[in-house]
Amino acid sequence: MRIDILTLFPALFDGFLSESIIKRAIDDKKITINIIDFRKFSTLKHHQVDDTPYGGGAGMVLMCEPVVKAIESVKDEDSLVILTCPQGKTYNQKMARDLKKYKHLIIICGHYEGYDERIREFVDLEISIGDYILTGGEIPAMVITDSVTRLVDGVINESSSWEDSFTNNLLDYPTYTKPREFRGLLVPEVLLSGDHEKIAKYRHDESIKRTQKRRPDLMENNHED
Repeated sequence: MRIDILTLFPALFDGFLSESIIKRAIDDKKITINIIDFRKFSTLKHHQVDDTPYGGGAGMVLMCEPVVKAIESVKDEDSLVILTCPQGKTYNQKMARDLKKYKHLIIICGHYEGYDERIREFVDLEISIGDYILTGGEIPAMVITDSVTRLVDGVINESSSWEDSFTNNLLDYPTYTKPREFRGLLVPEVLLSGDHEKIAKYRHDESIKRTQKRRPDLMENNHED
């Protein structure tokens, strides 16, 4: 898989790309991630990419030309173009699994007051990571990239990804490690039993209990399915 991220602030991705699972996935050639500064596609003095909105109003608006030219510089027949946007569809694990099926993702990071509306004509999907406003689209782009990368074949153990929270609309079960007792808090005996069938049942039951308590809305979705 290839992911091209279009941004005004490439340096924000330095740490993100050089640590942990993302770095290993890149080093192992499981995924290619390119950071593209769409300021380089501006034809204006000082590489300007924004201007005041027609009709007046506060803030600056990202222009069409540099963003669209940046898209076109990397787009091919396998590309899905994503716009990070508060008005987009709320991101979730199912969407991450759907995006993993594409060979090439292009993610556009916004800034300032917003986008020229015409940019949407060159976009396939708008995604929001939640009902709040961020300074720019870089963090949402990292969220999407991280969640999709870990699903790419060979990046992490497949069984781990299927046991994650939100798989099958359930939160993950509680996990424990050594020591067996800490300040009077004990590891459940079933996890020490060696009985894998009982352990599997315990974990499934705990996932249901945890979901009912913390995210009952997910249980409603399960019922609807």
